[in-house]
Amino acid sequence: MNHFGREILDRALSLLGEILATRGHPPNHFVVCGGSSLLALGLISRTATRDVDVLARLEACRLVQVKPLSASICEAAEAVRAELDLPADWFNTGPADDSFFRLGFPVGIEERLTHRTYGPALTIGFVGRYDQIHFKLYAAADQGPGRHVADLRDLHPTADELLAAARWTRLQDPSEEFLLVLAELLTHLGHARLADQL
Repeated sequence: MNHFGREILDRALSLLGEILATRGHPPNHFVVCGGSSLLALGLISRTATRDVDVLARLEACRLVQVKPLSASICEAAEAVRAELDLPADWFNTGPADDSFFRLGFPVGIEERLTHRTYGPALTIGFVGRYDQIHFKLYAAADQGPGRHVADLRDLHPTADELLAAARWTRLQDPSEEFLLVLAELLTHLGHARLADQL
């Protein structure tokens, strides 16, 4: 299947945790963002995603780089894919950009995670609404409109939340070109005046 809903998402993560535990894998605490996190937390109206975006690993209450995933994690994810007929890259580190670790995540992101345990070998920290607004605004400005803008609208950000998110995106890309794109995006979202505060 190309896309899967909340029930399959839960089954996939439960099965992944079960396989890791059966194989004697040490505990893993991954931080997940994107559509799967929005879906798991019921934050948006769309009902499907195509993958689980692993942003980082949580160690001692800090986000640490997760790229590349270990061979044992990849093998377990492949077993889940085969069992549930999921996309080949259903569990991936696509959003784990090195720049986030160099330039910083939204302040306090660790405290806003929602943690769910899938057996002794797997815990997922789902990124919350406030931080999703940051990531979705950055993705929409960086990659263009589409599902990111649709998700942003579904999250119903306030002007203050959008301003905080916009200022964070400027830390990731301080170029004038990006500022122009960001200002246009804020205008598209009905908050043109925020661009003057960046």
